[in-house]
Amino acid sequence: MSLLTVTPDTTGLAAGVRVAGWGTALPRRRVTNHDLARHLDTSDEWIVERSGIRERRWAGAGESTGPLSVAAAHDALQRAGVAPADLDIVVVATSTPEMPLPSTAALVAAELGATAGAFDVNAACAGFVYGLAAASALVSSGVARTALLVGADTMTSLVDPDDRATAVLFGDGAGAVVLTGDHGGGMAHLDRTPGLVASDLVGDPAGDDLLVVPAGGSARPASAATVADGDHFLRMDGREVFRRAVRAVEASIARTLARAGCTADDVALFVPHQANARIVDAVLARTGLPADRTSSTIDRFGNTSAGSIPIALAEAADAGTVAPGDLVLMCGFGAGLTVGTALWRWSTPTPFSRDDT
Repeated sequence: MSLLTVTPDTTGLAAGVRVAGWGTALPRRRVTNHDLARHLDTSDEWIVERSGIRERRWAGAGESTGPLSVAAAHDALQRAGVAPADLDIVVVATSTPEMPLPSTAALVAAELGATAGAFDVNAACAGFVYGLAAASALVSSGVARTALLVGADTMTSLVDPDDRATAVLFGDGAGAVVLTGDHGGGMAHLDRTPGLVASDLVGDPAGDDLLVVPAGGSARPASAATVADGDHFLRMDGREVFRRAVRAVEASIARTLARAGCTADDVALFVPHQANARIVDAVLARTGLPADRTSSTIDRFGNTSAGSIPIALAEAADAGTVAPGDLVLMCGFGAGLTVGTALWRWSTPTPFSRDDT
């Protein structure tokens, strides 16, 4: 596999940034493996053995990507003690936007009552890590003081409910973080300054056809023919995605840790994209990252794409399994094939004040 590395060494790029608050939003409807077995040729045992998933959430009326993003954002803003009027930037990582135009981020900002600048990031399941790199860089550079970053997808809008290969894997959900500037410290690196210590944003061009939605874009606009052919549904070569993802994630983690000058032993919490438990297990075996320091939600929520990392991160933060000064390693991979890894220095949220200098 040939990896196209297009980013420079980003050690310390976005230091002095705190995760001031976090939140999640999940649809009400739980769909178990037994529920799926009623109309698909599958079973609970088959799904658990191949993916580790036991249930997932499916969006219903009023639970599309935008409303889920707004709900997660409200949760994060409340925890951070930040008013929507104090936001400078809103970023939504998603590959299932509310509509082609405007951006989902603009709709979220409007619903919150924020006049912040807003834009979407589409890096599929790696979207939250790409959004984290972008939003934290804006804050650390002084372009923004406070940013809202949401990772959200309603993958069931893209999945053929009769396709056993994909219908059992995906769920819907959103996670959000509020990022605030901490201008009292310099570079993050391995001191105690919070923020992005190192990152690695890469692609595997040879795998860009392994996860696709063939129609609905400018190349093949929606038509009666594309709908009849089912070309608006996700198509995936699961076996090849598995093989390439494990190798690409292992290499990306190795580069990120090397840029930071640390090892797997220095990582307090590993938050991988929740795509498949077998992929995570293979990555742990190859990298030396321990399972007991890995956040996992795959059994309950399935693959929520850009929502999976912030949902798992929020769960770990709520459980108190990450402490000030801890190094948190996040890694996502998805359609493209796109891979993103971030090593983040955690800090204790501090009361927000727009007058802080």
